[in-house]
Amino acid sequence: MSDEVHLREVRPGERLARIARASLDLESRLEEWLAVDISILDPALLVIGRQVETDFGGLIDLLCVDATGDLVIVELKRDKTPREITAQALDYASWVVNLTHERVTSIAETHLGGDFGTAFEAKFGTDVPETLNGDHRVLIVGSVIDPSSERIIRYLSGVHGMNINAATFNYFRLEDGKELLARIFLIEPSEVELKTRTLGSSKRRPKLSYEELKAQAEEAGVDELYEHAVATFASVSALRRYTSKSGIGFQAQLNESWKSILTFTPSESRPGELRYRLYKNRYAELANITLEEAESHMPTAEKRQPYLADDPEYAGYDGMITSAAEIDRLAQPLRTTETLERTPASG
Repeated sequence: MSDEVHLREVRPGERLARIARASLDLESRLEEWLAVDISILDPALLVIGRQVETDFGGLIDLLCVDATGDLVIVELKRDKTPREITAQALDYASWVVNLTHERVTSIAETHLGGDFGTAFEAKFGTDVPETLNGDHRVLIVGSVIDPSSERIIRYLSGVHGMNINAATFNYFRLEDGKELLARIFLIEPSEVELKTRTLGSSKRRPKLSYEELKAQAEEAGVDELYEHAVATFASVSALRRYTSKSGIGFQAQLNESWKSILTFTPSESRPGELRYRLYKNRYAELANITLEEAESHMPTAEKRQPYLADDPEYAGYDGMITSAAEIDRLAQPLRTTETLERTPASG
């Protein structure tokens, strides 16, 4: 990396004494500092995971989110070779790109030990965006970035528009033992952002409009099922609908927080089968019924598979709805709850 920070201490008599760079022995110290205060790298980030295990067996050093809801992979170089660090970064990015809103929230709440929405609002002063993980970027961090790694990172950014950058920390120790850090980016962040927008194939996708979702349903051959599902659940007053970059969802307020109850994805549907995802524990809580009762109202078991079964907060099913009758049966407990709430007690 060509740029280097030079520090001078102003001493009595207007004398300037150069402070020599010292060796940062253990980059594990750097990881600790970043985990405690990510602002030394970027003040506009919130750490939502540390040593996050991917589905491919890797461990992401730090996973962060920015104010727009984009994810940021922060990977420490340590003693990895250029081939290892860049291959690892690409491997992690290939996993992060497919993380759903719910999976990101689960990772964040496990790390934060509390509500993700509360932490996000405290950091950025706004609610978690409806489109979470609309895009992602990679930051490789080290005390030194070797020329080979620098060349690869510049190639990925400058030629292919990948949102990847590197940061080094110059480390200084004063005579009295005080320690100083100075951060340097390999590529100016605004330049990386420009390259990503103009060259990258993974540009931010806006959330779909209702018209676009309807068109997707028609193309998939599930327009009647889709329209019936949307009309049915939109009529439940406890639910509010929203669109994402892939489908339409319905949320309800549970424990003073808006949470998704079910979603429909017409682009992943096929003729006569509408793709859905249902969070069964939330559904049962909203309907005020037992989980066993809730199961009896769910679509055909042969057309579904468990979703995050080990996490009670997000556990549910991915599957296919095949008839209007299944939609009506699923909505029935929610409508019954509303009727009971509106009916005054007798006597």
